[in-house]
Amino acid sequence: MEKQVAIIGAGISGLLACKYTVSKGFNPIVFEARNNIGGVWINTVETTKLQTPKPAFQFSDFPWPDSVSELFPNQSQVLDYLQSYAHHFDLLKHIKFSTKVLGIKYQGASDEEMQSWSLWGGNGEPFSSRGKWIVEAQDTQNLSTEVYRVDFVILCVGRFSDVPNIPEFPPDKGPEAFHGDVIHSMDYANMDYESARDFVRGRRVTVVGFQKFAMDIAMECSTANGVERPCRVLYRTEHWNIPDYIPWGVPLGYLYLNRFSELMVHKPGEGFLLSLLATILAPLRLAFSKFVESDIEKKLRLAKFGMVPKHSFTQELNSCLIATVPHGFYDKVEEGSIILKKAPSFSFCKEGIKVQGEDTPLETDLVILATGFKGEKKLKDIFESKTFQDCILGSPDAAVPLYRECIHPRIPQLAVIGFSESVANLYTSEMRCRWTAELLDSTFKLPSIKEMEKHSAKWDQYLKRYSGRITADHVSVPFTYGIMISCAKTWDGTQRERRDSLLNCLSRTDLQIMSHLKDME
Repeated sequence: MEKQVAIIGAGISGLLACKYTVSKGFNPIVFEARNNIGGVWINTVETTKLQTPKPAFQFSDFPWPDSVSELFPNQSQVLDYLQSYAHHFDLLKHIKFSTKVLGIKYQGASDEEMQSWSLWGGNGEPFSSRGKWIVEAQDTQNLSTEVYRVDFVILCVGRFSDVPNIPEFPPDKGPEAFHGDVIHSMDYANMDYESARDFVRGRRVTVVGFQKFAMDIAMECSTANGVERPCRVLYRTEHWNIPDYIPWGVPLGYLYLNRFSELMVHKPGEGFLLSLLATILAPLRLAFSKFVESDIEKKLRLAKFGMVPKHSFTQELNSCLIATVPHGFYDKVEEGSIILKKAPSFSFCKEGIKVQGEDTPLETDLVILATGFKGEKKLKDIFESKTFQDCILGSPDAAVPLYRECIHPRIPQLAVIGFSESVANLYTSEMRCRWTAELLDSTFKLPSIKEMEKHSAKWDQYLKRYSGRITADHVSVPFTYGIMISCAKTWDGTQRERRDSLLNCLSRTDLQIMSHLKDME
């Protein structure tokens, strides 16, 4: 009997999961709450462009069309590319649009029995004759619900959408105390471009946050209102946001996106020689970081504006907090149409915002919270089981405990793809989807639950070591390091099989990246 696979989400990871499960003979059902594919690319602000260079955001078997000559395509170009991919591989027929998954429930072994398992799912296999997932989905048009029984679930819900992260405030010091408007950046992005311009025009706007979304919105507000009503940006931490990918004329990929860069870092399971080499090359890693930092400082004049971060560029990169600065952003700061204001914490008052330690409020008419999303809550809430809700996120001070960034050892017949971050999400998501498809096709078997948990814990320690924990929400997986974790066909076999698979995967990736680096010069 044919096994039924359900994929939740039709963003980049969902499309890839669909494509690779189809290639193994499955007929997946893809649930998408919206009426279009593309995930976070469906609704963006008008000035949003791809953050990573185009060569680092490309499907392995579907290149960008020649008509897209820009190194950083805009939203409509990215959406067109994703839609072309879906049409080319005939994926749309598998997608149920306007269908929101309300929850998933595992039907099979009891919680007590699952706790006694030594192998994932009890047998180490992706499918079980006893276990099924019950998926409750709602048609967002007529609000009718339908229940599906499936053999395997792939969660591709992402972490940067749907559930906004709203800061918590003491009583009577939150948005309710403010006489103006308070919205989240998600609400701003959901407006059409003309409505968004009209919404901010003529108003004193304060944007809270200093990542890509915040900078894009601040640019749009400064364009609409100029120096007469400058846009104020409240930030907590300075970041090494980059103006381009060619520090001092050297493509960033030559420093970080290649196999040599892997030799400069310690990794779980490394032998004596690799460990010694990583130790010897540590000064070079520091030199690379200082090299890039000096270029950013010079081009963006960070010292002039008091925006030089206290942490290193390497820590920023390893935490996947890198954002490209909109062209002309610091020119706007210099002319006065954007005002940068450091605020370790703040609260609301009638007139606007009060920054901790200051008596005079910042008068404003509109506050836009570009404070990110609660991806962990979205992931947790999709499970009906309290047991799975408790175990999916693991420890509060650790990354989501996924083996190969795909499999939770304690949750059977389920994979999570696209939740762990990297500098080039498309590449790492594709590798994980290929790996998961091989798992579903019984190409290999997983280790024991304890071995998988040990593996995840070791990688989490490593990631914390190099990220420096400059972000409190999660520790991310940098691009080339992510490849080490979930290469497309990294079998759980012999050491030779794992090595050869990894080298093949890295070779393919290096060629794709390095062949285009000249485009960045």
